[in-house]
This record gives sequence, C-alpha cells and structure tokens, in this order.
Amino acid sequence: MALTIRQAALVDEAALSHICLVTADAGKSADPLHDHKELPGLVYAVPYLHLPTTWAFVLVDNENVVGYIVGSKDTRVFEQRAAEEWWPIHAEKYPPTEMVKEADKRYAKLLRNMDIAPEAHVAFSPAHLHINIVEEHQGKGWGRKLIETAVNHLKTEGVDGVWLGMDPRNSEARKFYQRVGFSTFEGASPHAVGMRFK
Repeated sequence: MALTIRQAALVDEAALSHICLVTADAGKSADPLHDHKELPGLVYAVPYLHLPTTWAFVLVDNENVVGYIVGSKDTRVFEQRAAEEWWPIHAEKYPPTEMVKEADKRYAKLLRNMDIAPEAHVAFSPAHLHINIVEEHQGKGWGRKLIETAVNHLKTEGVDGVWLGMDPRNSEARKFYQRVGFSTFEGASPHAVGMRFK
C-alpha cells in the first residue's frame, strides 16, 4: 500500500511523540539521551494537536504514522495559549531537580521558560511549522509533499508565508529546506528560514 498523507487526530499523539524522539538529535534518534522520552514531543509536536490556531498532518505507511508536519497559523496566539494552558501543566510534572540526564533537564527547564519567536520571524509571517519523518522514509519526496500539504492548508487560512527554525547541527535539513523553496529573510536568526507562497 502506498504512503498517504492525512490530517492528524488526537489518536496520533503517541506516534508524533515517538517520531519527535527518534529525530530530535539533529535528525537522529535522541532515545539514548532521555529517560523521559516523551519530553521532545511535548515541546515540539504534541501541542499542535491540542491548542488553538494549530494544524497537523501525518504521513502514513499502511496504518503506521511515519512522519508529520505541524504548525500554527498565528505564532503569537499559539505562544500565549501554550503559556496559559500547556507549558505550566507539563512543567509541574517534570521538575528539573529530579532529572538525571542533561537532555531531560534541558527540556524540563524549557517548559518553565519557553523560547519566544523573534519579532522579525513573526513580521515575515505569523505562521510557523515543524516537520519530521523517520529515517527510513527520508529522501523519497515525502518531505516535499508534506510541505505542499501544509502550504495549501495555510493558503486556505489566508496566510501567505511560513517560517521554521532548524537545529544548527542538521546540515541535511538545511539543504532540504533550500531545495523546497525556503530561504533566509530579513532579520532572521541564523538558523531560521522562511517561504513566501506564490
């Protein structure tokens, strides 16, 4: 059966969390770095199934979710609602003082002091996204198809561009984003790229 893309649902939460974990170390698996293996997903994937202004699509192989693209059409609203409804709940569950591994401590601290998008990013576009595909399905054109799906969705929401941040160690990701039409923009941080829709 061919791979397919569909809108994500709450039942996909565990799959998104797992994919985020196995791609969280600059595109490679961060599984050995975490005792609390759900933490990367709680920050970068799962909130997009729960909060206002968000959207999410998944790449499915038979019935297994093997990739996702998630984002918000309004980054500032997302940040505000997450600060009120998401980060505090999870920060309480993960005290940094009880963590052993450094990666867990880093995420636990992030839950208490989440990064805010630079003003230049939001000026370029209110929308942002995250995309991850498990390693065995990378390099086969599915990343491009997920980007196209997200762009088409954002157009229906009246948005004319989107940006994303990258792990600076992940040079392959940067090459991919350049191939599909992302580029640097005025005021962008060194590891952010954006795309204007035609």
